[in-house]
Amino acid sequence: MQTYDLIVIGSGPAGHHAAIRAAKCGRRVAVIEKRDVVGGTCINTGTIPSKTMREAVLHLSGFYDQNLYGASYRVKDKITMADLAFRVQHVIKTEIDILQAQLSRNNVELLKGTATFLDPHRIRVQNALEQYECEAGILIIATGTKPAVSPLVPTNNRNIINSDQILQMPEIPKTLIVVGGGVIGTEYTAIFATLGVRVILIEKQLRLLEFADAEMIEALCYHLRDQRVTLRLGEEVESVEPAAAGGVVANLKSRKRIVGDALLYSVGRQGNVEELNLAAAGLEADSRGRIQVDADYRTAQPHIFAVGDVIGFPSLASVSMEQGRIAAARAFGIPASSNPANYPYGIYTIPEISFIGKNEEQLTREDVPYEVGLAYYRETARGQICGDTTGRLKIIFHRETKELLGVHIIGEGASELLHIGQAVMTLGGTAGYFIDTVFNYPTLAELYKVAALNGLNKLALF
Repeated sequence: MQTYDLIVIGSGPAGHHAAIRAAKCGRRVAVIEKRDVVGGTCINTGTIPSKTMREAVLHLSGFYDQNLYGASYRVKDKITMADLAFRVQHVIKTEIDILQAQLSRNNVELLKGTATFLDPHRIRVQNALEQYECEAGILIIATGTKPAVSPLVPTNNRNIINSDQILQMPEIPKTLIVVGGGVIGTEYTAIFATLGVRVILIEKQLRLLEFADAEMIEALCYHLRDQRVTLRLGEEVESVEPAAAGGVVANLKSRKRIVGDALLYSVGRQGNVEELNLAAAGLEADSRGRIQVDADYRTAQPHIFAVGDVIGFPSLASVSMEQGRIAAARAFGIPASSNPANYPYGIYTIPEISFIGKNEEQLTREDVPYEVGLAYYRETARGQICGDTTGRLKIIFHRETKELLGVHIIGEGASELLHIGQAVMTLGGTAGYFIDTVFNYPTLAELYKVAALNGLNKLALF
């Protein structure tokens, strides 16, 4: 039986960073991965494929050049699933190679197979060729999630699919039904709408993405409708069935019948815990497969940690990486600090949304006196040059101290642009910082200065 200082179950963002952090400190580390390749859902079926597909769609459709060359402009007239898959597979392969090299040069041993707890310290690893046991003083569960299934939605890997099966569609549908208006459903809605697909998005909540700033979501909904997306909010699917002509029918509880060529089911995700035999380790998961942890990511067993999507919200790859790093540090007494209040969020719709800190609704509930500064992409030369004239940036700051409380952006490059605001917030800066700072010209970064002037000028009126 092989003995390690740390065994990490799962090689996605959380497991990868946990393993590397421990290995950098001289610990003997093994990563158990069920797939034939490393990277987990993030690299193979989730984050990387969807964001690469988005980039391919933006390029091939000529989306941001249409403001200049006209609505009919295309880089390629007939875009196929093969066009999208070509770029996606190239990026996936490169990312897998990079991750494999990182594990190798840090002497992290990769064990291929399914991990099952035998007791709180011992694990059985089983693959098609063999099975064996290993043990460690510290274990980190980073098994991630998979798309939730429903008996009401009979997926067939062809035209009734989940988010892991997108690239298995034989062709781009003319009409797509998306069930679920969370991050995944909304992102794919925007991607396919940009391709010219008629998308019907069905969401049982009365608004999309309730954790985000209402103004940014209102702007997103405007853009989606402008791309001919039909938003069926406050509606719930009762059943899904194949149509006689080869399409799909979604029957709603309101007695509506929605007909399309294909259907994407994206209502939540489920933790990958079934094969772990958590009971043998003295652990349990909730009904959605999530494992409860404390602030240090320890489970009910002090030597077993859990990180990443398997512990639930926010289920972001960036946050999972940080959770893995922190968990490994805590496990071995290595100094490390991190503030979840300063974690950024990125939603890769078209246009993309990114934010950090609190939004207006939260600050209103907390009775915090605040002011808002707004700036629009069209107000900057860079916005005109890059072809995005509809984006906007909002800063929220304390009326009295001017402390920056939140930054919310919708527009191309939002997830990159946000990091300027993140740095100012993390260092305790104020809105005045942006006024006293010179930004390169022409850049979108100038939006911070415009927004700060807009907000602080309001205070001068009183």
